[in-house]
Amino acid sequence: MKRWFTWCVVSTVALVCLTSGGAAQRNDLKDFMRLKLKHSQLVLEGLVLGEFDKIARNSQDLSLMSLAATWQVLQTPQYIEYSRKFRVAADALSEAARKKNLDKAAEDYNRVTLRCVACHKYVRDVRMASLDRSPAATRLSACPRHPPHFLSGWPQACGYG
Repeated sequence: MKRWFTWCVVSTVALVCLTSGGAAQRNDLKDFMRLKLKHSQLVLEGLVLGEFDKIARNSQDLSLMSLAATWQVLQTPQYIEYSRKFRVAADALSEAARKKNLDKAAEDYNRVTLRCVACHKYVRDVRMASLDRSPAATRLSACPRHPPHFLSGWPQACGYG
């Protein structure tokens, strides 16, 4: 009886630790993404006000954030490529701001924003696909011109997205 009680206590403590760790990671990611959004808003503010230092500083922060461990929510080649393209766009935005080229900076800001939207869409699609692994969903997700690659973001790779 004593052994069983001890096992229950240890199991409960372990479960609480594991559960709270997951919640902490989710909160860290949420806070991290809010910070990314804040930097994006500050870049827009800099564009509207013509404050090149604000644009350069915040776009560089966005680029550096993409290297952080918190950023790495998926470990797929597609996600790595999305992150790389985001970083390239953010770096181009920083460069345009340093050169005080407002038109180029505005174009690059749009490119950064499009990279954010595309990556978030990809992550949502992958997460939804992992929830629905029914045979019908698997058939619908396979590219008609290539072998099935269920979680690889085939619509974009094959010209459908």
